[in-house]
Amino acid sequence: MALISNEIPRWADQPRPSTAEEWIARGRAVARVLAADAVERDRAGAPPTAEVRLLKESGLVTLLGPAEHGGAEQHWTTACRVVREVAAGDGSIGQLLGHHYVWAWAMRLVGTPEQIAEVDELYTRNEHFFGGVVNPRDNDLIVSDEGEALVYRGKKFFSTGAKVSDLLVLEGTLEPGGRSVFAVVPSRQDGITFGDDWDNLGQRLTASGSVEITDVRVPWSAAAGYVDKRYRSSAFSTLHVPALHLVFANFYLGIAQAALRAGVAYTRRHTRAWPYGGEGKNSGAEEFYVLEGYGDLQSKLWAAETLTDAAGANLAQLLHADRESVTRENRGRAAVLVSAAKQRAIDAGLETANRVFELTGARATANSVGMDLHWRNLRTHSLHDPVAYKRVEVGRYALLGDLPTPSAYT
Repeated sequence: MALISNEIPRWADQPRPSTAEEWIARGRAVARVLAADAVERDRAGAPPTAEVRLLKESGLVTLLGPAEHGGAEQHWTTACRVVREVAAGDGSIGQLLGHHYVWAWAMRLVGTPEQIAEVDELYTRNEHFFGGVVNPRDNDLIVSDEGEALVYRGKKFFSTGAKVSDLLVLEGTLEPGGRSVFAVVPSRQDGITFGDDWDNLGQRLTASGSVEITDVRVPWSAAAGYVDKRYRSSAFSTLHVPALHLVFANFYLGIAQAALRAGVAYTRRHTRAWPYGGEGKNSGAEEFYVLEGYGDLQSKLWAAETLTDAAGANLAQLLHADRESVTRENRGRAAVLVSAAKQRAIDAGLETANRVFELTGARATANSVGMDLHWRNLRTHSLHDPVAYKRVEVGRYALLGDLPTPSAYT
C-alpha cells in the first residue's frame, strides 16, 4: 500500500506534457505506479483517495480543461487513450478517470455559455475531480421548484466516484412536469451522505456505493441548459451517453491488455511444458497451444482496439463540434459505432481474461498471483447494461438502417 500513498512521483519536477503522445505516455507512467500494488489495493478495498490524488498530481484530471485556466486542452481521442492506459494499471481507476472526463464535459454538451465557462474554470483551476449521482436504473432524485432555487431529494444506490469527488453531477426529475434537470454541486456539504456500501466482485475501488441526497439547494441559474426555467434539447446535448459508453470500451480494453500482459509475463517465467506432449519442449513458451492461444487473443485485442479507436475518432469530432452542426443522423451513426466497439471490447476482453488461465497453467490460479483481478473487473462492469441490446442496435442499423433513439443507455 505504501507505493500509492507515500511514493507518488513528483510530476511537478518534470516537464508538463504538451502533445497527445506525451499525455498518453503520462497515462502509461501513472499505470505503472498503479499496477505495482493493484492486487493488494483491490483486496483491501479502501476508498481510492490516494489514487485520485495521483490522477490530480499527474495532471490527468485537467487533460480536457481549457488552457487559459491551466488545463491541457487535449482532444477526446487523447482522453480515451489515457483512460485505456490507466485502466491497464488498475481497471477501477481507469473507470474513475473516464467517468470524470464525461462529467467534466457534460456541461459543454447541455449548458449555457455562462454555465460552461463557470464549470470549466472551477474544475480546471482547482483540479477538482467529478463524481456522478445519475444512475438511470435507480428511482430518480426528486427536484422541487422553490422559486429561485431547486431542491434535490432522494437516494441513488450507485454513484461512481462520488465519495472521492470534489464536484458531483446531480440529476433528477423536476416536479411538477417530469422534466430532467442536472446541476454541478460541491460533494462535501450538508445534505449529501455516502453509504460506504460498494462491495462487489470487481471494480472494487470505484467508490460506487449509494448516496442519499437531503434538501440540496441549487439556484436555477445552475440548472444545466435552462434559461428562464426552459430547456431546449438538441442532438448535441445527447452525446454524453455514447461518450460514456466509449469510455467503457476503452477501460475494458485496458483491463484486457493487463490480463494479457500478466499472462505473458507468467508464462515466460513459470509455465512448464506438458511432459507428455513429446518433442522435448523445455518451457511453456514452446508449447504450440500456448503460442496459438496468445496469437489468437492478441489478434482479437488488436482488432477491438482498432474498432474502438475508429469509433472514438468519429464521436470525438462531434464532441468538439459546434452544437448546431450535430444532426440526429451523425449522432446516431456515431452511437452505433460505439455500440459495435463496446460489444467487441467486452467479448475480446472477457475471452482474454478467462483464457489466460489455460495458457499459464494451474499454478497461476494461486491467490498470490492475483490474475483473477482482471476477469472480476471486466465481468462486473460489462454487466452495466445487457450487451445483447448493443448488438441489436448494430443489427437494426445494418439490416433496417434504423438509428438508435437517444435514451439513458443509447
